[in-house]
Amino acid sequence: MPRVDGILTHQEIERLARTGCIQAGRELEPDQIQPTSLDLRLGSRAIRIRAGFLPGDQSVEACLADLSLYEIDLRAGAVFEPGQIYLVPLEERLEMADDLRARCNPKSSTGRLDIFTRVITDHHDRFDNISPGYRGPIYLEVMPRSFPIRLRAGHRLNQVRFLAGQPRLSDQEHREAHRQLELVTLSSGRPVDALDLEVDGGFYLRVSLESDRPDGVISYRARRFTDVIDLDRIGGHDPSIFFEPILASGGRLLLEPEEFYIFASRELIRVPPHLAAEMTAYDVGVGELRTNYAGFFDAGFGYGEHGEREGTRAVLEVRPHDVPFLIEDGQVLFKLEFSRTVTRCQRIYGGPGSTSSYAEQGLTLAKYFRED
Repeated sequence: MPRVDGILTHQEIERLARTGCIQAGRELEPDQIQPTSLDLRLGSRAIRIRAGFLPGDQSVEACLADLSLYEIDLRAGAVFEPGQIYLVPLEERLEMADDLRARCNPKSSTGRLDIFTRVITDHHDRFDNISPGYRGPIYLEVMPRSFPIRLRAGHRLNQVRFLAGQPRLSDQEHREAHRQLELVTLSSGRPVDALDLEVDGGFYLRVSLESDRPDGVISYRARRFTDVIDLDRIGGHDPSIFFEPILASGGRLLLEPEEFYIFASRELIRVPPHLAAEMTAYDVGVGELRTNYAGFFDAGFGYGEHGEREGTRAVLEVRPHDVPFLIEDGQVLFKLEFSRTVTRCQRIYGGPGSTSSYAEQGLTLAKYFRED
């Protein structure tokens, strides 16, 4: 394996699969391998559990003796109900080298459906982090928050990234990369002045409450008591059944507790082929707001092979807790951390042959909804 610091790209991920570091009961499908991540597939069964958990010094299966309620066969598909917690053994398992670790995140479509997911592994006390040299199965905790979701074996709700060393750019490297490559731009395509960017382990970025759409929509709020969303039906659901559009209203919006909202970022983002990015939640310090279920931005997002794209907005998933929460246009709601890749990506997000769904997105719902 490469010894340089960086996130492994599709070239290295393919090598991991060939050498047995990534194993599966069924052969990997070509479009599982993204520019800087691997989509993980649901296995053939799910276990309805009483509570989420971390195994600590035990195996996951040992913990299930006290937490399992019943099993579900996913081969023909099954509906996961909102508010219920399920554990799904994934199709893939890992046999990683000692100098390689991994990090997981929901796929973009998963976050936009308000499906809460997190990965757990044997003998570990952290969600979504896989220890260096881990050898064993991977499990996904799944809890739909807003909608009943029909899932079956083979569906992909989350992704894994493989990391060697310390890939994340320092604050100075973030500033220098932006100066050279214009990583953050305005809607006009003009780069944000470096002096206006707050950097602390990444760029702090802002929410847009102004609409550039003819219909004036600035956000979507999930409806309650809806029909089932079937993940086999891409583009097959009426968005009006599941989401209420919210119109611009003077640059402010009062978010209601435990409601699920989708927004777009004010800034546009560009990720060059030799970098990858991850969106992380902004800590407002009071615990009242959860932002961004999904977080990986592949090389090429909003950039193109040679910097020809002027940037693409990020989509933000937001859920307030406890009390109503007032947000304003331009308020900081998330942080974008950039990391170097081990090698320059030869296949980029939104490039030739890409299966990406959100390369040119604005305020966009998940790919399962019909575009009117």
